[in-house]
Amino acid sequence: MNFVSYIKKVDSEVAELIEKELKRQQENLLMIASENYADEAILQATGSILTNKYAEGYPGKRFYQGTEFYDRIEEIAIERAKKLFGAEHANVQPTSGSQANQAVYLSYLQPGDPILGMDLSAGGHLTHGSTASSSGKIYKAYYYGVDPETYLIDYEKVKNIAIKVKPKIIVCGASAYPRQIDFKKFKEIADEVGALLLADIAHYAGLVAAGIYDSPVPYADFVTTTTHKTLKGPRSGLILSQEIHSKKINSAVFPGIQGGPLMHIIAAKAICFKEAMTEEFKIYQKQVLTNAKTLADALIKKGYKVLTGGTDCHLILIDLRPNNITGKDAAISLEKAGIVVNKNAVPFDTQSPFITSGIRIGTPAITARGIKEKEILLIADWIDFVLKNINDESKISDINKKVKDLCKKFPVYK
Repeated sequence: MNFVSYIKKVDSEVAELIEKELKRQQENLLMIASENYADEAILQATGSILTNKYAEGYPGKRFYQGTEFYDRIEEIAIERAKKLFGAEHANVQPTSGSQANQAVYLSYLQPGDPILGMDLSAGGHLTHGSTASSSGKIYKAYYYGVDPETYLIDYEKVKNIAIKVKPKIIVCGASAYPRQIDFKKFKEIADEVGALLLADIAHYAGLVAAGIYDSPVPYADFVTTTTHKTLKGPRSGLILSQEIHSKKINSAVFPGIQGGPLMHIIAAKAICFKEAMTEEFKIYQKQVLTNAKTLADALIKKGYKVLTGGTDCHLILIDLRPNNITGKDAAISLEKAGIVVNKNAVPFDTQSPFITSGIRIGTPAITARGIKEKEILLIADWIDFVLKNINDESKISDINKKVKDLCKKFPVYK
C-alpha cells in the first residue's frame, strides 16, 4: 500500500516520517496490549472526505445543513454497536475511552461526589479516579486494589470499601488486569450501596464482542470502551448504556464535553462493528487469547513471575523484580531486539511510574499478522534471551535480525 503518494507532493518531511513509521510497524513485533493494526477499510474511512463536514448534534437534530448522509452513517454505527454488544443504547460520538468515561461522570455526578475505582497502581486507568486525571480532580475518588498474594480482585474488600465510602459510581475495568472481571459481583456491590455501575472494557471489548470474555452489558448501567485495542477499529471511544440513561448520556457528550463529532471516525467505527460480527473476527479473538495463554505459560516455565499465574485475556503482566531488571530497561532492550512492549507498574510497585518494576505484553497486533502458537514459543525464547543478555548489544542485535525475518513471513500492509 502507498500511504503517502500525495503527501509527498505537499509535505515531503511528514511523508518521510510516515514511511519510517510504516517500516517500524512492518519490521517489529508490536506487543503493546493497547495497540493493534487497523485494516485498510478502517484506514480509508479515517482518511475520507467525511472529515470535511461539521455535524453537531445527533441524527435528525443537527445544527448544520447538509448532514443527510452523516445522519445515516451515525445511525448505522449506533445500530451495529447495539447489536454487537446487546446494548439498549449506544453513543458513538466520544473520541476516546477517556472522554467516554468523562461523559458518564458528567451525566450523573456533581463536583466532589464520591467514586470508587481500581487503583492505578493495581492495574486501573487514569480515568478511574487518579489524581493526575480530571476524574480525581473533580470528584472525590476512592480506590480498591488486588490481593497481595494472588494479585486478584478481592470482591469482599471492594464491598467493604463501598459500604464505607458510599460512592455514587463504582468503576470496574482495568488497563493491566489479566483475569476475568466478575461484573455480576460488581453489580451486586453497587446495588447494595445504591451506586451506579460503570464498566470500562477498553481492553477487553474485542474479546467481549466475540463471546470469549464475559460481557458487563447485562449488569452495568454504563459500559465504555475504546474502539481500537482488541476491537481492531479506529482510535476512538464508545458508550453503551441502558435506555433509561440515554438522554443524560447524549447530553453529556453533546453539548457537555464536545461540539462537532468526527464523522470520518464514526464511519470507521461502523465498519469496525460490522467486521466484529463476522466469524473471522471470532476466530481472530480466540487466537489472540490462545497466543496470550501460550506466551504466559512459556514465560512461567522459563521462571518469570507472570502475575496471577496466567491470563484470561489478551495481556500478561510480568514482575521483573526477581530478575533484578526494571521495566524501563527491559522495554528499551526488547525494543532494540524488535519486540515492542511497554514498561508497566505492577501492584505494590516500589519503582516510580517512569521506571516501573514490570512489563505488560499483549497479543492483538501480532495475532493480526497471522502469528500462532509455534511462533509464540519462538518469541518467548527471544524475550527470555534478551532479558538474560540485557547489556549485550551484539546478542540483542542477533535477535533483531530473527525478528525481522519472522515479520517478513507474516507481512502487514503489503
